[in-house]
Amino acid sequence: MRFDGVADPTARGRVVMLVDNAVNGDSRVQKAARSAAEAGWEVILLGRSPVLEARSWSLGDAQVRLLPMPDPLARRRHEFRRAWLRWPLAYPPSGIAAHRAQAVKAWQADLAVRAAQLKLADPDTPRLALRRRLLDAERLAAQATRKWVSFRYWQLTRARTRRRFRNPWDRAYTLFWQAVKGDGAWRRLEPGLWDYELAYGPVLDELRPDLIHANDFRMLGVGARAKIRAAAAGREIKLVWDAHEFLPGLRPWQDNARWLPAHMAHEREYARYADAVMTVSDGLAELLQRQHGLATLPDVVLNAPAADHGEELVPDAPAPDLRALCGIGADTPLLVYSGAAARQRGLDVMVDALPQLPGVHVALVVNKPTGPYVSGLLARAAKLGVADRVHALPYVAHWQVVPFLSAADAGVIPIHHWPNHEIALITKFFEYSHARLPLIVSDVRTMAGTVRSTGQGEVFRAEDVADYVRAVRAVLADPARYRTAYDRPGLLESWTWEAQAKVLDVVYRRLLPGRPRPVGDAAAGEPVARTTDAQPPAGVSG
Repeated sequence: MRFDGVADPTARGRVVMLVDNAVNGDSRVQKAARSAAEAGWEVILLGRSPVLEARSWSLGDAQVRLLPMPDPLARRRHEFRRAWLRWPLAYPPSGIAAHRAQAVKAWQADLAVRAAQLKLADPDTPRLALRRRLLDAERLAAQATRKWVSFRYWQLTRARTRRRFRNPWDRAYTLFWQAVKGDGAWRRLEPGLWDYELAYGPVLDELRPDLIHANDFRMLGVGARAKIRAAAAGREIKLVWDAHEFLPGLRPWQDNARWLPAHMAHEREYARYADAVMTVSDGLAELLQRQHGLATLPDVVLNAPAADHGEELVPDAPAPDLRALCGIGADTPLLVYSGAAARQRGLDVMVDALPQLPGVHVALVVNKPTGPYVSGLLARAAKLGVADRVHALPYVAHWQVVPFLSAADAGVIPIHHWPNHEIALITKFFEYSHARLPLIVSDVRTMAGTVRSTGQGEVFRAEDVADYVRAVRAVLADPARYRTAYDRPGLLESWTWEAQAKVLDVVYRRLLPGRPRPVGDAAAGEPVARTTDAQPPAGVSG
């Protein structure tokens, strides 16, 4: 497999996939890359390196490259200036504050050692009393300096936290550039998007792909600009936009008034360059079509688990034992949450309910088990006296997720009411289902409707601890009743990645027709149209 502009002559075409993360932990992207490579496409997956050096590895027959991406444009110009009027004594935002704070600590550490040395010194040492008095004076100077440095550091921190683009001036600034630049306003409001272009763009041009698969809104612009440059050079590139989220319904990733308008403008500018759009649910497909005036409804590729992608890194590696990691036996009731940890995911309700659920343990399998949000949950559990029943665990490899989760008694999805939460069956829903876990889900529209239709779990009112406790008690009282839902013919089969991979290949072949199929790859039974969120449960809307 080459990382250059020379295509593999045995492949159906070169596909370059783009994602704005480090690949590990993004199961959808990993499964898509591997499946496309298995279908005979030459696949190179470009992601963002977490460090300022390139990394690469194989993912089945696909190749992964993580690109170093400096992000100086992520900071606005004013963040390099001092706020003289409001915080005149603050340190400049240059890093000197941390340097000074550390230097004072080092000074005080040195003084402590010198004081210990004088304490151990021979009483007959010349000028010992004078040296001790001088040291005491220096310690007072160090204490005063530390207070002064801390005060100036505090002023800098206040200046930074107050500059979050949420005041009337910032809203006016946003509206001004929207009026002047239209969809091009993102260049002023979120210039950090150019950092992605400068890291990925030159590599894309060098690889000369036949098709670019751009995952989500940031990579859409990177792929579209590469398509435009190729067209100007006389080459055609097909662009697939894989929309994972409905951007207008997304909680902003940064706490300011510019982030969402800027990214929406960026998405609107480049959506028209997509030759095909795919997404994760029927509901999101309909929203995207209305939002961007798409000629056809996007294809749907569910975030379903893969059954046979289990040997990428360690052949036949068994999944870790969830109960052993929690330090509990087989008879202990165990509820599991698997996924990103954030306030809108609703994990607080799982902790707050534990005093009313004696003996029940909770496993949080999350992306950042030591992060601020999870640390807050653990502190909350300690205050409630249930710290020994809450277990924060890291992710496992994506092919290990289903067997890993299957050791629990029920899977919990307590997400809050946000537009994106209402319209799709999320990844963990399918993972829990293939682990044959009874589900306990909040009353977000699509997921609640599906669970009620299939009978695979209980629904509770989002953020309602009492109703959550009711749902947990019902499931734990008779888990076998809910597990029987998975015996329904065709239910789990329709929720597999293998079924979704066929849709992915259909989209690629529609854009690049006439490409030879791999030997032995049967065409029978391929989907000819979009798949849906959950075909078996009738009456469930997207």
